[in-house]
Amino acid sequence: MEYKNVSSNPHIRDHMSTGKIMLVVILALLPTTAYGVFHFGIKALLIVLLSVLSSILFEWLFCKLIKKESTIRDNSCVVTGLLLALNLPVSVPWWIPIIGSFFAIVIVKMIFGGLGKNFMNPALGARCFLVISFPKLMTDFAYDAFSGATPLAQLKSGSMSVKITDMIIGNTAGTIGETSMLAIVVGACIMIMLGVIDLYVSGTYILSFAVFILAFAGRGFDMPYLCAHLAGGGLMLGAFFMATDYVTRPVSKKGQIIYGIFLGFMTAIFRIFSPSAEGVSFAIIIGNLLVPVIERFTVPTPFGVVKNSNRKGGK
Repeated sequence: MEYKNVSSNPHIRDHMSTGKIMLVVILALLPTTAYGVFHFGIKALLIVLLSVLSSILFEWLFCKLIKKESTIRDNSCVVTGLLLALNLPVSVPWWIPIIGSFFAIVIVKMIFGGLGKNFMNPALGARCFLVISFPKLMTDFAYDAFSGATPLAQLKSGSMSVKITDMIIGNTAGTIGETSMLAIVVGACIMIMLGVIDLYVSGTYILSFAVFILAFAGRGFDMPYLCAHLAGGGLMLGAFFMATDYVTRPVSKKGQIIYGIFLGFMTAIFRIFSPSAEGVSFAIIIGNLLVPVIERFTVPTPFGVVKNSNRKGGK
């Protein structure tokens, strides 16, 4: 039987529409955004506005170009623009969020068919593109009273002058949205309470990351060291707001747990053994690419479908 009117994934039976889900995500991102603006000043607000408005514009223009009904009303482009801005240092020039928005919306999302058909998280895809294309700009975190070194960079170099409490509150250098672990967790609680996300991916991600850090870092059971890794580098932002993306995560609960473990492992490997002190963005992007493989082995066989077609007798 051929189904001609089935929309693209994710196929979720729920009373909330895509637009309403995206509004909840935007609401949940407001504490982090507000703290970023408070922490870094008016330039952070300008970067957020440039990123969000250019994301909306590029999606509208693309739909116009291919003569397709505009999809900006589902609010997904706003979420993409906001997440991209929160993953940028406040020191970047004004054109960086515009280029990033173009890559996220046009290259990662719309060319592949729009929401539900993108193979990786658009905001993280754009951030990785910007890091590769403009490494100096994307790794310069110096701004006013804050040095250019993030707490994780200091930790990797062997010195740690930033207090864990400062990292939890957000009184550190970093991207606009990664500094305050507290603000991120408040937003995550909003999404959990409203039923937009659960802890299958994010909880497994954070727990497995902690296990792998303790196992491979060579520091033993060093809790201050572990807490610094948990509070810094955008781990919480990635775990709650980007790894949980409905489109690019596995569908089954078993698949989500495997996915979360993989993300925790990859992030720990990047942070301990790579030259970079971060690793969250690239870990999630690699995880996105492996989701089809994970689902091949974890998605249940539909009722009435015989999994082994080579049964005796050819039936």
